[in-house]
Amino acid sequence: MKRLHRMIIGVYIGPLLITFLIVLFLFSMQWLWKWVDELMGKGLPWDVLTKLIAFATSAFVPAVLPLAVLLSSIMTMGGLGERSELTPMRSAGLGLFKIMAPLVVFIIGLAGFSFYFSNNVLPVANLKFQSLLWDVTKAKPAMNLQPGVFYGGLDGFSIRVADKDEHTGELHDVLIYDHRKPFQANKTVVRAQKGTMKRSTDSRYLILVLENGHIYDERGDNPSRMSGDFPLLRGSFQREEIRMDLSGMGMKRTDEELFKDHYKMLTLGQLGYAEDSLAKRLDERMSEQERNLRSSLLIFRDSSSGPVAPVVLSNTGGPTTPTLEQRATWYPIATDLARNGINELDRMMTDRKDRTAQIAKFQVEWHRKLMLAFACVVFFFIGAPLGAIVRKGGMGLPAVIAIIFFLVFHILSYSTEQMVKAGTLNPWPGMWISTFVLLPIGIFLTWKAATDSPLFDRDAYDRVWKRIRLLFNPRHAHPPTV
Repeated sequence: MKRLHRMIIGVYIGPLLITFLIVLFLFSMQWLWKWVDELMGKGLPWDVLTKLIAFATSAFVPAVLPLAVLLSSIMTMGGLGERSELTPMRSAGLGLFKIMAPLVVFIIGLAGFSFYFSNNVLPVANLKFQSLLWDVTKAKPAMNLQPGVFYGGLDGFSIRVADKDEHTGELHDVLIYDHRKPFQANKTVVRAQKGTMKRSTDSRYLILVLENGHIYDERGDNPSRMSGDFPLLRGSFQREEIRMDLSGMGMKRTDEELFKDHYKMLTLGQLGYAEDSLAKRLDERMSEQERNLRSSLLIFRDSSSGPVAPVVLSNTGGPTTPTLEQRATWYPIATDLARNGINELDRMMTDRKDRTAQIAKFQVEWHRKLMLAFACVVFFFIGAPLGAIVRKGGMGLPAVIAIIFFLVFHILSYSTEQMVKAGTLNPWPGMWISTFVLLPIGIFLTWKAATDSPLFDRDAYDRVWKRIRLLFNPRHAHPPTV
């Protein structure tokens, strides 16, 4: 490797690491702001919180790399141009492609790393994150209390709260159904204006402190008693504590086999195998539904599969027109058959739509691994020539340009992904539209930078504008003289 190549790569690695860490930190903070109220202050160990954040952060690495490549490319080439280091290189006979050659090799290797990370490391990280998050939510049932929704994660209790204060943890309008005793269903009801939920010091019990409430208990100890006459116990309280045993709900590591078949936990080969299996099951299911629908319709039913439509015969042995009484008995049967056929068609369409959407998720994940790796190369051929043309380093103008291009890429990528999942676009080329839109821009900028085109030179555009004006201004045969 030449000394110049080592110098260029050394100049490029610094901005790449800095921008990568900054953008990754911003993405991680976005995720943490979403979960901070649910995770912080819940008594979780710090090692569990650290693992959750680390596993969640790793999911953003493939998406962050293209933006880091774009920003660092603009900063590096723009800094070389701003410090007048590109001029002597070009004067020495080095073309832009020779100057960018070591960076091109480095970016191709970085794209390979991005694909390896997405295909081998990220599925394992997603599996660890999903299983650990499931364990946390099971060990901390208060996290799952959502306003207006009954929560049945506690053995023997169903709890519903109208509102929950995220900061103080205070619960409002608490409704509890106690069905710890067998055959009692929801005969014991507790309702309070407000309450708080906390764990005991030994973490064995969940203590629910209720204030200003009522209790209703319908005593029926004999499950075989069929009459509706039961004694009713009704009472009020100012303050009441309910202890719920959590000894069987400690944080135990869930078997990861439960989540390993999710599309985010599979490699490229596993995604292809799962997609083929799902497509085969869909074809089999469609054939089975078609046979069932045909057998439900008398006009398509095979005579060997069941009775066919009744035929009225005359005295001569030929068919005759049915009477009104016979029609009156057949019309309800025909109506029911038509209604059942319509309902079956609705179920078939819903089932096919759900199965097709599930296959689309596997296809999206398969193409995403390759698309994000290729996006690193595309963003480099946008950022490096653009930096050589603009000749501005630092985090000012390069950051603005990088954000604009990345927003275009992100909006197109997200929109086309949703269209693929909805079935309006095929995975190929639907998942690649965002990179195909930016690829011509990269080629154009690279060509302009290699030919030293004054793309952002104001004087060049002024000269072109003057020439256009001269075309429309009338020329005098004898110009005025002074």
